[in-house]
Amino acid sequence: MLTQAFADAVVEAEKVIAEAPHIRTEQDLVEGYDYLAGSIRAALQLAWAYERDFPYFVRSTGPYTKMGLDNPDALYFHSYLRDDAEYVVTGERGTTRDLSFQVLNGDYSPVDVPDSLAAFDDREIEIADDGSFELRFGPDRDGGGPNRFVLGEGSAMLVVREVFSDWTRERPGMIRIRRADHAGAAPPPKDRGTLEKRYGVAGKILLSRLRTFLAFPEWFYLKLPVNTMTEPRPTPGGLATQFSSAGHYDLADDQAMIVTVPASDAPYQGIQLGSMWYVSLDYVNHQTSLTADQARIDPDGRMRFVISERDPGVANWLERTGHSRGYVQIRWQRLSRELTAEDGPTVEIVPVDELPGRLPYYERARVTPAEWAERIALRQDAVAARMLG
Repeated sequence: MLTQAFADAVVEAEKVIAEAPHIRTEQDLVEGYDYLAGSIRAALQLAWAYERDFPYFVRSTGPYTKMGLDNPDALYFHSYLRDDAEYVVTGERGTTRDLSFQVLNGDYSPVDVPDSLAAFDDREIEIADDGSFELRFGPDRDGGGPNRFVLGEGSAMLVVREVFSDWTRERPGMIRIRRADHAGAAPPPKDRGTLEKRYGVAGKILLSRLRTFLAFPEWFYLKLPVNTMTEPRPTPGGLATQFSSAGHYDLADDQAMIVTVPASDAPYQGIQLGSMWYVSLDYVNHQTSLTADQARIDPDGRMRFVISERDPGVANWLERTGHSRGYVQIRWQRLSRELTAEDGPTVEIVPVDELPGRLPYYERARVTPAEWAERIALRQDAVAARMLG
């Protein structure tokens, strides 16, 4: 059977889900099977996108193909590369808060994070007055110069991130890639052997994806004290201009975690919650993430987020959506300086009923049910528009 390798991988993947160490409830398992469905879809998409000679950008993750504590504010794209070929990347800059590029020497695995061979944002490239740009990536023999970047030995993947802060006003740009010496040519037609190989690759991608991102939290989160967050630090395996603060929570239904953090001078600052499957919670129909543009900033220049199951009636509520345990992460991007502990968050655990007396500026933070519904409607519309962009 041509698809046998992939079918076997799906069976093995279900075992990986069912045996995940964090499962405590039936709902945990149901969410795992939903995560598996998105991972199957993504694995097939990525296997068919493995084109280094006739490359194109593919969405690395999205609302229905989540992985790796995906940022609700980001569009992720990637394309595969050969380190001995030249590639031309063209596009138009949108109005998003950040556009960044990263060259990796491989993919994430259950035992390793790929090396970042180059990482930069659009401040390092020349963009025309109409927003258009052309970049060239190639080996050393191509030389340097404006908008030309060397592909180091082992370069295998180009990752592009486009990050939104104001979901309703910012618009995405456009980007495309081609191998320079293959313009106007076409790949050979696929045969049975090609398809059989691709199904096998899809199976390997599926299992590696699941095992990798179940291992990730142990590396970077679960060894931290629960209900705390780290000082800002460079994001492991991430961009040179990105810092993050990470933690994991474990809260009863009558408890709230207050996360207080200064509103930064960084162009992008966002906070999000994630499930124990190491993926974002539903950010379309629930407020499980906020950017500095979306959040309410207190008169003292700080943002105070309330993570709880029960509705506290405040604008900066981050909904747990039934997840008593999970991950919380703050990201700062497009930085022009190193962050310090003073830029980072403080955490306090309080009873939800005591929030009126424990949350500074509580009366100013309150929202009505109608205002809350409007906030959710704006999220739904904004995500729908972004995903079509």
